[in-house]
Amino acid sequence: MTIRKELWFGFSLMALIVAGALYMLVSVETIERGHIGLLMLALVVVAIMLGFPTAFTLMGMGMIFTWLAYDRDWHKTLDLMVQAAYKVMGNDVLISIPLFVFMGYLVERANLIEKLFRSIHLALARVPGALAVATLVTCAVFATATGIVGAVVTLMGLLALPAMLRAGYNTQLSAGAITAGGCLGILIPPSVLLIVYGATAGVSVVQLYAGAFFPGLMLAGLYIAYVIILAKLKPSVAPPLSPQDRYVPLPPLLERLAPSHAKNVVPVLLGALKGSRNRDVPTGYILRQLVVVFMPLMLFVLLALWTYRSVTTPEVVETVAMERLGGGAAVSTSSGGLAEPPASGGLAEPPAASGGLAEPPADNSALKEPPAEASALKEPPADAAAAASSTAAAAPPAAGVQEPPGATPPAANASGPAGAATAQERLPVPRGWWITMGVLATMLAAFYALLSFTRLEVFKMLLTSFFPLMVLILSVLGSIVLGLATPSEAAAVGALGGFILAIAYRQLTFGVVKESVFLTAKTSAMVCWLFVGSAIFSAAFALLGGQELVERWVLSMNLTKTQFLVLSQVIIFVLGWPLEWTEIIVIFMPIFIPLLDNFGVDPLFFGLLVALNLQTAFLSPPVAMAAFYLKGVSPPHVTLNQIFLGMLPFMGIQVIAIVMLYIFPEIGLWLPQVLYR
Repeated sequence: MTIRKELWFGFSLMALIVAGALYMLVSVETIERGHIGLLMLALVVVAIMLGFPTAFTLMGMGMIFTWLAYDRDWHKTLDLMVQAAYKVMGNDVLISIPLFVFMGYLVERANLIEKLFRSIHLALARVPGALAVATLVTCAVFATATGIVGAVVTLMGLLALPAMLRAGYNTQLSAGAITAGGCLGILIPPSVLLIVYGATAGVSVVQLYAGAFFPGLMLAGLYIAYVIILAKLKPSVAPPLSPQDRYVPLPPLLERLAPSHAKNVVPVLLGALKGSRNRDVPTGYILRQLVVVFMPLMLFVLLALWTYRSVTTPEVVETVAMERLGGGAAVSTSSGGLAEPPASGGLAEPPAASGGLAEPPADNSALKEPPAEASALKEPPADAAAAASSTAAAAPPAAGVQEPPGATPPAANASGPAGAATAQERLPVPRGWWITMGVLATMLAAFYALLSFTRLEVFKMLLTSFFPLMVLILSVLGSIVLGLATPSEAAAVGALGGFILAIAYRQLTFGVVKESVFLTAKTSAMVCWLFVGSAIFSAAFALLGGQELVERWVLSMNLTKTQFLVLSQVIIFVLGWPLEWTEIIVIFMPIFIPLLDNFGVDPLFFGLLVALNLQTAFLSPPVAMAAFYLKGVSPPHVTLNQIFLGMLPFMGIQVIAIVMLYIFPEIGLWLPQVLYR
């Protein structure tokens, strides 16, 4: 009966689309070529909803209507198809897609997610709704490493759903947490959606990754806050874990040292190292445990020393400029010439135009200049820096010589030009550094105060499951965001990291590599054919005047920027019901992107809104691919309607996240502006 309802819904929606297209053709006084383009758009949507392959539907419809637009000229039509395919093959951005997908499949098959989920849910055992919160955190971390929605939802459905149902969790909450968490890979980098949007809209993928970082964390935080509040208000839907579920067995050697699992581990291990209580435990084993225990402290010390040197090291650029200009550069430092381009800065001016620095005064005309200029002219250009360093400590500046603002005091340059940079005093430590280090030190002290033997085992589990993934994620995303590598280069490093993880966890076999390569080729071919079909469809739509008609219609409504953004996001939200995100990006983004300039909308900001919005394509019925992924691995008593109902609150949270991003655009734009503008 459920299938019949879905079929009726789909057919009713298709009938509305066809009826709207026919009404448009009948109601207009004169049918333009643009109306035929809109009819093509409606037919494409209906064909995709009927189940036809998206890429080949776009290609077929595009070629037919291109043939009509070219007055039935097959030569021009085929030429357009060849040019569109060649344009896609020459797009360097798309190289990163197969590499990121391959990395995701390797990490998925390294069997990390089971260890990751267990370690996180034990670490969060006392948090309300611990299993659901651990599910969301695991999905967020794993989605960052893979970006494959179907894989994350399927694996978490096999691991987390039975555990939550056994613990007495509500079925709808369990299903909603898994599907919503699994869809975070659409937004959180390395997201394939952002690569496809960047290639379609002509926006830098690097800036999109930097911009999507904080919105992704915000959305995951909203999900977690909702689960915690719901579990606190209604403990029946997410009961706390029993002591048996929170129990962590200790290794045999550590069991001999532990008087109690809740005992603080630091004094016990230090006391055992002295020899009073380690008769049956080797000293080397105790030392290895202490290395694990004090690893956070060592990392904190290294971080503090490195950041201290970074924030207190003085700038060396000004000293180099002083040496090159022979003592007169102290004046140029105050003029900001070092920050200007060479064509406009004082460094690029010829000597004749630099105020007489290269020529000795031929007469007494230089005496007519102000005292500051005169003193600069009287200094010999040959060894000015050495002369200044020899006299700076012995005599104060002359009465008529003014020290330029921002120039280095004489005492700072007392060691001569060769040692000017080393003799400078260190900069004062910023207050923010002290605050940050104080917060981290407080957290570290709390960590050691609460570190029991049980928590030590949980920490070891995190070291073997969570931290390897975080190192891989930070190395890939950090190199992209910091500009150390292009997305394609970072994706290649990520694929290598996936290989290393699979080898480290003894999961790399010929079958794993073969299946990963096959799935990668399948996904990459789908994306590339989608781009080819989208290029042909967009060209046909433009040739028929559909884009011009849509632009004319939107501008005739005299919308403000806010109204345009609301209208576009509502349209994308509704399109997310029958269509997937790939279809929305390749079909409708070429229609929206040209309109952004008319309303002064940044394509980067628009892309972040779209990425947040397009998660509804996986969470909204009747398509809701995440629901079907979960239904395929869930127990028989979990119905599709229960999964759909569990998705609805998380869809509402997505709407709240979109509103927050619009009200506070700095959430998405702050990091790209700091790093790249």
